[in-house]
Amino acid sequence: MIMDAELPGPDPEGSPNAVTALERLRVRLEDAARSGERQLPPERQLAAELAVGRGALRRALEVLEAEGQIWRVQGKGTFLGSRPPSADGLDGLSSRTSPAEMMEVRLEVEPTLARLAALRATAEDIEMMRRVARRIAAAPDAEARELWDGALHHRIAEAAGNRLFVGLFELIDKVRQDATFQSLRERARAGAGQALLHVQHDRIIDRIAARDAAGAEAAMREHLETVARRLAAAMGGRVPLAPAAGPFAEGDADG
Repeated sequence: MIMDAELPGPDPEGSPNAVTALERLRVRLEDAARSGERQLPPERQLAAELAVGRGALRRALEVLEAEGQIWRVQGKGTFLGSRPPSADGLDGLSSRTSPAEMMEVRLEVEPTLARLAALRATAEDIEMMRRVARRIAAAPDAEARELWDGALHHRIAEAAGNRLFVGLFELIDKVRQDATFQSLRERARAGAGQALLHVQHDRIIDRIAARDAAGAEAAMREHLETVARRLAAAMGGRVPLAPAAGPFAEGDADG
């Protein structure tokens, strides 16, 4: 239990103390959870947003981390929820794997999550998926696109209703967030490819909303195969994936 005596007095900068910072941060976390946000802004930006000093903010963050509301990784940021069991070893894992290996695992896991989501997602889950998909399409820059894209896939995983699957997804997603992989994916999304990915996101959600489990699984697989091919092209290589076929293939980008 966090005792009042452990909380600091007024920040040296004269801004509200850590008790006030903690109250404001709790409200901020509730808003983030409702919007599907998974990572808080950097400390400087967050302190300005909450109108508190950085010292008070750090103390409030320490309390929330002790409560299991957030977890932090040096140099990577602050994330919502409890720390994944293997989070501390993810840096080493990222350096030992490759984009091709990551996509191979995603192709095994995420289509199944989409199928389960079609069976179990609530109306609120589906509405949030659509809202997040709109945020991806309207994102002003690569960083925002990356964050909202991850939020959509995470929302689908959550809607699958299987905590073990969600934990596995979160492990994969942390590797996916490695800076090298992010840069590569953004190159793969360049140009007309971005519009196709938006179309595919909408179709995945449509199949989930229609309770079409097989269709949702196929739509997610088609989407990930598109991403895998474009990643391979961005790397100047090839991946051993079957050619796309069906309504979500790249040739349908204008449809």
